[in-house]
Amino acid sequence: MKKITNRITFNSPAILGYTIICFAALVLNQITRGFTNQALFSVYRSSLADPLTYLRFFGHAIGHANWAHFINNFTLILVVGPLLEEKYGTTDIICIIASTAFITGLANFILFPGVRVLGASGVLFALILLSSFSSFKEGTIPLTFILVAFLYIGKDIYSAMFVRDNVSNFSHILGGVVGAFLGYNIRPRSKH
Repeated sequence: MKKITNRITFNSPAILGYTIICFAALVLNQITRGFTNQALFSVYRSSLADPLTYLRFFGHAIGHANWAHFINNFTLILVVGPLLEEKYGTTDIICIIASTAFITGLANFILFPGVRVLGASGVLFALILLSSFSSFKEGTIPLTFILVAFLYIGKDIYSAMFVRDNVSNFSHILGGVVGAFLGYNIRPRSKH
């Protein structure tokens, strides 16, 4: 009789690594009473002579305001991310996370000088739109992509126009655009 054993595996290095880094940043921010989010893990208009400005173009996608913010982002990232990492590979997912962070960070720095932005929601939206391309075939646009874009991006366009809250709808929209662009242009790794 064959013995059945189960073990926990680190099945998604990019997504799990990103989750652990963001978790550690949140804990560190709580220990420092907000200093690390202000210094490293949020993007805002600051001097281009300050080397931390360039770090914050990426670091804002690591910081989170509180546990609810973190949990809201990573509940879905941990659902969609590993499937995408299996399909596209760890290196591509790291590039997608870094590209989304940089593009949304730079855009927020340039366009919203008086606003401080942080969180993984731009990355989340990039992964959501990327996932809708998972069955993409040359010369076609998946209906799932159209529906996801309409539901997720449409909701944020509406919120940006009519709802006043502390949510960076612009980062959501831009993250979704990055995910859609990369989903259309990056090919899944081939199955062996």
